[in-house]
Amino acid sequence: MLNMFIANEKRYDKMPYRHVGKWGLKLPPISLGMWQNFSHTDNLENMENMCRTAFDNGIIHFDLANNYGPAYGSAERNFGKILKEELMPYRDELIITTKAGYDMWEGPYGNWGSRKYLLASLDQSLKRMGLEYVDIFYHHRMDPETPLEETMGALATAVQQGKALYVGLSNYDGKTLSQAAAILKDLKCPFVINQNRYSIFDRTVEENGLKRTTGILKKGLITFSPLAQGQLTDRYLNGIPEDSRIRRDGRFLHATDLTEERLAQIRALNDMALARGQSLAQMALSWILKDGEVTSVLIGASRPAQILDNLKIIGAPGFTNEELQKIDEICGVKRA
Repeated sequence: MLNMFIANEKRYDKMPYRHVGKWGLKLPPISLGMWQNFSHTDNLENMENMCRTAFDNGIIHFDLANNYGPAYGSAERNFGKILKEELMPYRDELIITTKAGYDMWEGPYGNWGSRKYLLASLDQSLKRMGLEYVDIFYHHRMDPETPLEETMGALATAVQQGKALYVGLSNYDGKTLSQAAAILKDLKCPFVINQNRYSIFDRTVEENGLKRTTGILKKGLITFSPLAQGQLTDRYLNGIPEDSRIRRDGRFLHATDLTEERLAQIRALNDMALARGQSLAQMALSWILKDGEVTSVLIGASRPAQILDNLKIIGAPGFTNEELQKIDEICGVKRA
């Protein structure tokens, strides 16, 4: 007989949950993303240990997408095994999210934002995870060739069918977000959150109006890639290690990205972090959450110890205006 997982009784004692915009839904400031390290080539026992560690420490939110892998669908399939064997008794305490919008299967209906693709993809995701519903279903990216009314209508249908409790949008800009929100409001669809890339090195959501519009609309904002694919860690302070992500998997970060200018920025930020009593990764996460405009930040992890290390930002001191200005200066960001 399998040993049944029993969660830590004190898992909620220290985690300060945050409202998602104006809604009753709450998320922890740190959530666990499964974009990487949950594929068919990764170790299932390590995945289980990471999920246990997260939940035992109050991380109730697990974020997926239909094509997380590789291979496509493997992250959802692996998480489904972990749910079945470990976490299903706690399903009503969990926030499980998935998305559709990027390429998933061949042909014209395996990508983008058509009604046919989104609803078929959600059915497949639920089957892979062994779930009747997800808590949030996202459209994963803007589709320039499909009417926004069709895409938003598909999200509303997912809620009406009981296959999602809420909906979200990912990788939208401020203008398209406003248009989508108006459609979803007319459909009486509970659109609660946006998911976008954001880090000290990537301020796109500040530049394209997304962050500002999210606040105006009183929606939640959850961000990914807070460490800029490992750049905002101590990993590359002294060059590129042979066991680094750049060497193992060059899809998202390349050696050419680490210019001398970028390395100088990383070292300067690392010095700041040490002066604050944090690692560079911890400071980068704290920076994302600094003003309350971001509900939660998605972390990726390859082992449980990384999750515990990231959790040390809970209760960390805020930033002074001087610190924030210095970070901007290091990154070459000019404020109006």
